[in-house]
Amino acid sequence: MSNNHLNNNRSVQYTTFFCNKAVLGLEISYVQEINRTINLTRVPLSPPCVRGVMNLRGEVVTMLDLRILMGLPAGEPSKRSRNLILKYDGEVFGLWVDGVADILTIDNNHIAPPPSNLSMTESKLIRGVYQAEKGLVMLIEPKELLNTSLTMARVAA
Repeated sequence: MSNNHLNNNRSVQYTTFFCNKAVLGLEISYVQEINRTINLTRVPLSPPCVRGVMNLRGEVVTMLDLRILMGLPAGEPSKRSRNLILKYDGEVFGLWVDGVADILTIDNNHIAPPPSNLSMTESKLIRGVYQAEKGLVMLIEPKELLNTSLTMARVAA
């Protein structure tokens, strides 16, 4: 058995969360922590996707609104709202989501291509779809989401 064969059949854990009525998933290796801090400081003149910044144990973390990144109107904070603190390429930033769902282990062979009717923004961010017991989970393309987020965060800094 070659390594390539093993990689094609590998299973990956995903943190799943809500954005509006959709369930999205992101590889768990990118998630540093999940918290519910709502004390964000607004950043003047920042783009709409930046909800604000927060102090996370001495580190200033830019919080981005996933709804706006997905081309939706901004959401209102609720008891289910959470911050996904992500680490990518040595930088830490957060994604504000409508709520957290389950952690799923997904075999790469069970991921279907994204639907062709997605908007331009969505099609860049969604790398595939997984049929879970409770419905479809759209799997986020980590590099695309994180690169978009980092670009927007740097604009705000």
